[in-house]
Amino acid sequence: CRRRRRGALPRSGRHTRRRVRRSFRGPERECRRVSHPRFLRLGPAMGGGTPRSAKSVAKGSGGASKRKKVSDAGGDGDVASGSGSGDAKRARREKDTVVTVGKQTSGIKNKIARSELYGKLKHHKALERKKKRVARQKEEERALAAGETPKPRQVPKTIENQRVRDETFVEAGDEEVAEEDAEDEFASYFSQSTSPKVIITTSRKPSGEMFKFLENLFTVVPNAYYYARRAYTVQEIQKHAATRGFTDLLVFNENKKFSHGARVNGLLHVHLPEGPTCLYRLSSLVLTKKIKNHGRATNHYPELILNNFSTRMGHRVGRMFASVFPQRPEFNGRRVVTFHNQRDFIFFRHHRYIFETRLGKKRQHQGHLATAEVPEEDVETRGRFGKGKKDKALEKK
Repeated sequence: CRRRRRGALPRSGRHTRRRVRRSFRGPERECRRVSHPRFLRLGPAMGGGTPRSAKSVAKGSGGASKRKKVSDAGGDGDVASGSGSGDAKRARREKDTVVTVGKQTSGIKNKIARSELYGKLKHHKALERKKKRVARQKEEERALAAGETPKPRQVPKTIENQRVRDETFVEAGDEEVAEEDAEDEFASYFSQSTSPKVIITTSRKPSGEMFKFLENLFTVVPNAYYYARRAYTVQEIQKHAATRGFTDLLVFNENKKFSHGARVNGLLHVHLPEGPTCLYRLSSLVLTKKIKNHGRATNHYPELILNNFSTRMGHRVGRMFASVFPQRPEFNGRRVVTFHNQRDFIFFRHHRYIFETRLGKKRQHQGHLATAEVPEEDVETRGRFGKGKKDKALEKK
């Protein structure tokens, strides 16, 4: 119904100005815009009455979605309401009754005052939690001193301990799994009849960050050799490595966004000569130099810890990781390589350990998982407690 008056304004260039005639209603011609809610009016003959509001027209169904069902059994107009909405309202009402720190401070409009009150309330809650924790610890110590059994602690619910064990879980002493392990591709490594020999390569045109990563990697994996990728494909490298007696192939990839900094983000692990093959995505990589007070790795064969590889697939992946390392750990080096499986992520750690007693004196590692108790006469009371405090130290003992 909008009409432009012809010849009213000339069109010039990109900008065009239009003068629009409003909708009108006259005795000779009636022009309505039916899509606008102001003109959606029905007469009494068509079941109309009061005009519909703009909100009901915008929704399309008006108030039909909120209509109540009327039962046809009786003519009294009994209303049948759904019970699902009542349960949802009740649950929402119970949730709203929980008073949090955010709800206590949400009504303050001043940001500075709100943040100060928020910090004070959080501090008070932390103090209350600390008091409860100290009281619980004292109660446990009192129960142990009296020879009683302390109250069991509450175990938090996690994805791991709430998972339902099914037929894919590997139980200890499973004969079927033991028979499969004795005949799979990694059996010769665990029987120490074959020693691993690993070839490591990268993607084409590696960056400097890749070589820094490889420098750390060679301190972790023994019997590893680096070969440049050049223009070879993975299939060609796999073929040549198998003929030269290599047992595993590790191909590390990186992103090519050098403007944002190249990062190592992928690993292709191929067990030679006939597989299996696994592809991993690497994230949260931290090199040795960025770790505070880090140790220096030695040339000893490390101990290997595989944690939480409890399913059939996890058991096989764990054995594949173990085949990269020699199964002859040298405990004098005190080196440990850990693969921890949690929430479908495999966390890798490489560290050295040292045993420490309660008296504070450190001793070098004497054997595998062997802790040495420090005699009382070995502790230098003068060096630990200071001059003139020997008698007090003996009283404390």
